[in-house]
Amino acid sequence: MGNYPKAIKDLIEDFEKLPGVGPKSATRLAFCLLNWPETAIIKFAADLKGIKSVKICQECFGVAETNICGICANPRRDKQVICVVERSIDLLAIENMGEFTGVYHVLGGVINPLNHVGPDDLKIKELIDRLNQGVKEVIIATNPTMEGEATALYIKKKIEASGFQIKTSRIGSGLPIGADLEYADLATLSRALTGRKPYE
Repeated sequence: MGNYPKAIKDLIEDFEKLPGVGPKSATRLAFCLLNWPETAIIKFAADLKGIKSVKICQECFGVAETNICGICANPRRDKQVICVVERSIDLLAIENMGEFTGVYHVLGGVINPLNHVGPDDLKIKELIDRLNQGVKEVIIATNPTMEGEATALYIKKKIEASGFQIKTSRIGSGLPIGADLEYADLATLSRALTGRKPYE
């Protein structure tokens, strides 16, 4: 890192810990902050500290400001339809469409034996527990990756084994294999959601 002051070196190392940020990008970010006014730096630091106050919704396991997120607490949302996603960022991607009126369930990842992530490490049991609340349809919107497909199949089998007569659907065409929901544009996500099909 050359002869940079320790504060800049430390900041570069911190930025490098973020996903997708390499040494060059981390250095650019650090020097960008160096030119910010002190008031902006103080606010930025407060925002970073404030993120630790974020809670996990006790119903859908998405991010929230309180124990129950605004979506789950909204009486206008259709709680008979649950959209299952891998992460909170996927929930936000679908929510930004402004078309889905049901509720969500955040798994917290996907089944990935190589990374030692099994079904018990995800919120699958909690999803099955929610099925006795009058749920009519579960839309499985895991990413179209190998791990996402394996997780979707596992969830489908668990729902079938639960004994509930619930429609299970999978997000439809519009998302290529290997794509992530968070990077899809709104039109693509809309086609995927409205084009969902029964999961067979």
